[in-house]
Amino acid sequence: AANVAMNIASLGANARLVGLTGIDDAARALSKSLADVNVKCDFVSVPTHPTITKLRVLSRNQQLIRLDFEEGFEGVDPQPLHERINQALSSIGALVLSDYAKGALASVQQMIQLARKAGVPVLIDPKGTDFERYRGATLLTPNLSEFEAVVGKCKTEEEIVERGMKLIADYELSALLVTRSEQGMSLLQPGKAPLHMPTQAQEVYDVTGAGDTVIGVLAATLAAGNSLEEACFFANAAAGVVVGKLGTSTVSPIELENAVRGRADTGFGVMTEEELKLAVAAARKRGEKVVMTNGVFDILHAGHVSYLANARKLGDRLIVAVNSDASTKRLKGDSRPVNPLEQRMIVLGALEAVDWVVSFEEDTPQRLIAGILPDLLVKGGDYKPEEIAGSKEVWANGGEVLVLNFEDGCSTTNIIKKIQQDKKG
Repeated sequence: AANVAMNIASLGANARLVGLTGIDDAARALSKSLADVNVKCDFVSVPTHPTITKLRVLSRNQQLIRLDFEEGFEGVDPQPLHERINQALSSIGALVLSDYAKGALASVQQMIQLARKAGVPVLIDPKGTDFERYRGATLLTPNLSEFEAVVGKCKTEEEIVERGMKLIADYELSALLVTRSEQGMSLLQPGKAPLHMPTQAQEVYDVTGAGDTVIGVLAATLAAGNSLEEACFFANAAAGVVVGKLGTSTVSPIELENAVRGRADTGFGVMTEEELKLAVAAARKRGEKVVMTNGVFDILHAGHVSYLANARKLGDRLIVAVNSDASTKRLKGDSRPVNPLEQRMIVLGALEAVDWVVSFEEDTPQRLIAGILPDLLVKGGDYKPEEIAGSKEVWANGGEVLVLNFEDGCSTTNIIKKIQQDKKG
């Protein structure tokens, strides 16, 4: 729990830690260490119990064993904890309950009810298989093992979604975030499509405390007014940073900003529609102008490159929406595309001018554009602005629509014809 509070404080948010300790040197050392990192401690001192301590034994930066010295706090009167929580509720933006099954959260249901009455979201890192204890919570953040211990082994992503949605309904949760290690994380909410976010970790050095970072960043960003989807985007980025460090650690605002910006950089350009929406939301919070265009981009040529470079100059971020293979075939005929979707997207993502690449299955990207609502919609060719798919939606949102010219003589069709003529010759 202290590591969660440290992760919150490291982002510049106000963190207040409530919990049970003994009256001993360990409690005093804990209070001092937390005060040094701007965490306000409000502990309940229990004279009959020692403070729980853990000792990690490392060799060459690798953890060999962990020694726990504990008796647990089962049977301790929960009323002092309730009083401290109740006093804090009027001045906080989120309540985090980190359950380690040591006794401090024996009355977790009463804590949830206190927060709900005050209108404060409750985020819980659960423990054990009795999720009935967490009924009515805003968000649970089990890892995949903890989740499967409750719902059974899940062989597919669809099973995770199906069983997760049932769990949400059974326990009256507002949302469920399943952290899935190298598979990233999945956010489930009633009435909304599941949001699967791939891991952003470049190198996994130590996963100790990664769950603390996730729930800490979630709490800090939710309390700051972000949506749950946006908070998960930041938490996923933060987790990718912290697993590259040794031991329990935190993420600084600069590290998080770099991670978020890095996810939107060219090297990470190929995105799902859900990821793109989160990236665009983050860009708008930074005050960036988002430009969007679309096309098949089958055989990339100089005309494409010049067009995309010119489009990028009109804003801060450029989205390129690409027709899927089936969509291309319907528009261009059975002989197209020459290059499959995956290859077309990789090539586009490698261009300096392109920030994000996303695909769509329909004949036009109208639905996709309506979901993104770029600040500027650009199309190449001799279209009239009102003929461009998505133009009505962009205009209705206060955005702009612009037609750019392609370079004369540059087209995929001409390139294919020339190749065919050369073969005949």
